Amino acid sequence: MNSEIEPWTFTVPIALEAHSQAEQFQRCQPNPQKSKQVYLNTLAVYAVNFYLGCRGFETNLEMSSSLDSVMQILMDVADLVVGNRGKLECRPVLPGAEFVYIPAEVWVERIGYVAVQLNESLREATVLGFVEKVESSELPLSQLRSLEELPGYLNSIKPRVNLSQWFENIFEAGWQAVESLLSAEPTELAFSFRSPSVKRCKLFELGALSQSVAVIVEITEETSQEMDITVEVQPPKDQTYLPANLQLMVLDEDGETVIDAYARSANKTIQLEFDGEAGDRFSVKVALGDVSVTEDFVI
Repeated sequence: MNSEIEPWTFTVPIALEAHSQAEQFQRCQPNPQKSKQVYLNTLAVYAVNFYLGCRGFETNLEMSSSLDSVMQILMDVADLVVGNRGKLECRPVLPGAEFVYIPAEVWVERIGYVAVQLNESLREATVLGFVEKVESSELPLSQLRSLEELPGYLNSIKPRVNLSQWFENIFEAGWQAVESLLSAEPTELAFSFRSPSVKRCKLFELGALSQSVAVIVEITEETSQEMDITVEVQPPKDQTYLPANLQLMVLDEDGETVIDAYARSANKTIQLEFDGEAGDRFSVKVALGDVSVTEDFVI
């Protein structure tokens, strides 16, 4: 497939396979207005997915709500999951329009919004530009950031640890077998017989205080869309106890603390348990005084 790259836009011929998919989704919709919306959203997602592929970014259409027939009915959604970074919203723009419409229901849980102009025949799509955040349903096209800046912006976003991939034995750098960082002495967490489950650990360096702790994450698959998550902190092999007043926190996507726990004197472990669904994003933060380390996750 050929594509025309211009200084500030990227034009993609829309393949027959994209139209076939859009028609398939269209047939599932309850009314003509909704079916048109889903059709155009599908083409916009296709164009952005093609563009990102040309720029060397990995995407995950299967995890994108825009290709979920149930979510299409419930929401006006045109998202595309970009690697472990998060979701880009891909919004269609018709010829002659001066604004791109972005519904309020997608103003959250997005790392950016990309405008895609479709020509009258729907045979071509031009990726125009993007913004990081929106606060209005009508965004003037004149306010878009240059498309040339999008790859750099995406590369600046810290990738999240993808927990779902752990069940496929795919682990991010630094997440090791528990035995590599901890003593062989069993803990309460080690006696979990729930199945299937996966457990890995990583050393968090609280550098300014010359302290380090081992963070253990165990995930247990409850259904294809849900999992139980246990986060535990232990001292590494050369230490006996956790530093007093060490705080372990689980943060939501907005950075707000959801649950937390403190280490008291002579504590060997602290842990938190919670559950999540596919697509959920959260962070684990370990803090000691004014020093903290945060790791971001996606299910």
